[in-house]
Amino acid sequence: MLRSPPCVGALRERAGDALLHRVAGPEAHRKRDRIHRTPGPRWFGPDRPVRVVHADASMYIGGLAALLLQSLHPTAMAAVAAHSGFQGDPWGRLQRTSTFLAVTTFGTGRDAEEAVARVRAVHARVRGTTPEGVPYRASDPHLLGWVHVAETACFLRAHQRYGRTPLGPAGADGYVADMARVARRLGAERPPATRAQLTARLAEYRPELRATPASREAARFLLSEPPLPPLARLPYGFLAAAAVELLPAWARTALGPPALTRLTLPLARPGGRAVTAALRWAIPPPPPPADA
Repeated sequence: MLRSPPCVGALRERAGDALLHRVAGPEAHRKRDRIHRTPGPRWFGPDRPVRVVHADASMYIGGLAALLLQSLHPTAMAAVAAHSGFQGDPWGRLQRTSTFLAVTTFGTGRDAEEAVARVRAVHARVRGTTPEGVPYRASDPHLLGWVHVAETACFLRAHQRYGRTPLGPAGADGYVADMARVARRLGAERPPATRAQLTARLAEYRPELRATPASREAARFLLSEPPLPPLARLPYGFLAAAAVELLPAWARTALGPPALTRLTLPLARPGGRAVTAALRWAIPPPPPPADA
């Protein structure tokens, strides 16, 4: 069996640690061990599609696409702009989101319930008024429903295009059903349980969606001004193009992505495949969950 030279192994370890610290925070390895190694029953068994999707590097593309698509709901975007600090603390927001997904997917049922309770407590405190004078609450089941369907659609679409093992029709329906289980606990309105229902729910929200100055500012920041070191800008550019190309055509037009992203779109798919392959190489797989 061929072994990588020591210098390659060291580079891989440094790159993997740097990525994990960005995505999961400075205690990334300790968090991983707690989530995966704590014994106890899980919400999702080893054979569930949500585990397949959320363990794959395609989540990086799906996550960015989800943020872009979610921003096209003016009320949801107003709440994010006013309360999330995504520009002042983008890595902190990413780390909180990735930890929530990891805990609810791979953690014990008890830890997952506690994670949901914390999010619901935060949502209960977030309220305000949009620039157009529309009142909002982060706990509004309709807004939570939009965030959920946009996230589910983008994660699934990214996995089917860039995942190591794309799901079959039954697996894709199973993924939507798994995500609905978490969404119901968060208080989302009518979370879909199949791909057909997901498509229908997205269509129901379409009349409410449009670009705003806040959504275009979010797109500009996420696509062309991420707080990254210079060496990471090129691969991130391909990841960003893959995320934009994943969106419906009307959403791409509405957001008006930066010129460099538009120029990179013809290379989005090969670039996305290359970036996800590099991420799989760099980031060590998590330990198998200690299912009871």
